[in-house]
Amino acid sequence: MPITRPTEILIRNAYADDELALRRLASLDSARKPPAPLLVAELDGELKVALSLRDGTVIADPFTYTADVVKLLRLRADDAAPVRRRPRAPSRRLTPALRS
Repeated sequence: MPITRPTEILIRNAYADDELALRRLASLDSARKPPAPLLVAELDGELKVALSLRDGTVIADPFTYTADVVKLLRLRADDAAPVRRRPRAPSRRLTPALRS
């Protein structure tokens, strides 16, 4: 059976309405639904992959080629992650010495 590539890939945040599709996907993947928030990918209008933005876990349809889509989701998740800045050292005020 030849592998067919999807003609349309939609990457988006998961909505509450996706709950049933996510449970079905987790069941197909023999896994638990990853913790929210989730980034999902629809292939030709059908939800096939979900990635947790919290811990990076993935569930995917095992009957669909999704390795490249998982890579896309991870790239998108990296772009969406808040920039972590190093905390600044407390500033030291230079105060003139008081002379008596």
